[in-house]
Parts: sequence; structure tokens; C-alpha cells
Amino acid sequence: MDYLEYKGYKGSVEYSKKDNCLFGKVQGLPKALILYEGQTLDELRRDFEDGIDDYIEGCRADGIEPCKPFSGRLNLRMTSDLHSRVAAFAASTGITINDFINRAIQNEMAHQIAV
Repeated sequence: MDYLEYKGYKGSVEYSKKDNCLFGKVQGLPKALILYEGQTLDELRRDFEDGIDDYIEGCRADGIEPCKPFSGRLNLRMTSDLHSRVAAFAASTGITINDFINRAIQNEMAHQIAV
């Protein structure tokens, strides 16, 4: 899937056969919903960028900081047994659990992309 990017925000690019239009949603914002649409890619991009600009301007007008997309924080759930094994392995190699999980994810993604 391709995406649009503007000011650090990313948004999906989708097509509605029923409505014969392009549409999308800004990704990674837990407390905001920014939707956009257009008949052409240029219209879609323009509506996407306008939506982000409006969101940032609205936040500033309300005196709040706009949310950053994908804050880098992820609440991960796993069994207590797996948690214990991960912690033991990470400690035995001298890295943090966080670093171990980040490396494992990066390795898996590199493997999936190579396949």
C-alpha cells in the first residue's frame, strides 16, 4: 500500500469503487481523526495537506500541542513465560528488553522485505 506524507504525518491512499473516488486517513493519531478524499491524486493530496494544516492550526488555537504520529511508544502484551524468557535473554546479552524487541522486529521486517 502506498501513502501520502506531509509535515511528518502519513496517510493512506485508498479507492472506493462504489463512490468512484480516492480517500484516506492519517495514520498513527490516537486522539484525532483526519479523513480526506479527492477525485484525482492531486485533489487527494491537497485535501490531505489541508486536513493536516487545519488540525495543527486548530490545536494551536486551542492552546494544545498537536499529537505526533506514531509516538514511538507501543504497549506490547505477551505471556508471562515469554516475558521471562525475553528478559533473561536480553540480560544475558547485555541489552535492554526494549532494544531486544526493537532488534527482533527490525530483523523480521528485513527478512519479510527480502522475501
